[in-house]
Amino acid sequence: MKVRKFNKRLVIAISLGVLFLGAVAYASTTVLLAVGTIPQSQLLDGPATVTDRTLTIKPGEVLAWHYHPGYAFNVVTHGTLTVEDGCGGQEALQSTDNPINPANPSFEETDGRVHRAKNLGTEDVVVYNTFIVPQGRPTTVNIPGNVQQCGPPSDVNECKDDGWVKFTWPRTFTDQGDCVQYVRHRPRLVLPVPEDPLK
Repeated sequence: MKVRKFNKRLVIAISLGVLFLGAVAYASTTVLLAVGTIPQSQLLDGPATVTDRTLTIKPGEVLAWHYHPGYAFNVVTHGTLTVEDGCGGQEALQSTDNPINPANPSFEETDGRVHRAKNLGTEDVVVYNTFIVPQGRPTTVNIPGNVQQCGPPSDVNECKDDGWVKFTWPRTFTDQGDCVQYVRHRPRLVLPVPEDPLK
């Protein structure tokens, strides 16, 4: 009988420990709102998956370094979200605390650029995300080992004046010309904005 009681206590203690560690490691919560498929997306030139969700980040939480393998469009509806670029620099986006307000800060992530989100405030941050990714790809890819990486370069100007040296993701460059060639030959689509016929 003593062995069984000890085993039960051990199982309960381990379960509570795992639950506690899980709560600390994954304090942010996502609520999936909708998922759909576009058979032939003009944005991605092929089949795409569209995902809408909300992301709530607790005070003091820092998300893992990651990138999006497609497009991510975001609206901050509560709190102040800090977005840190893997190459350095960060931007704080403060909501109006009204989910349906055109003045809420919005931002897009379109280059697969490594970044992470942080909540440096004292209240929850709520962000609405819309992801458009190639069909079969995840909305988010975490960097292995949660190591800060810089890249990829968004335009040739980032390669100039020894800027090419800082890039580590998805690869390093041998010189400025190598970086420029990467940017110029990197596959991506830029859609022309149609002219408004009523203007």
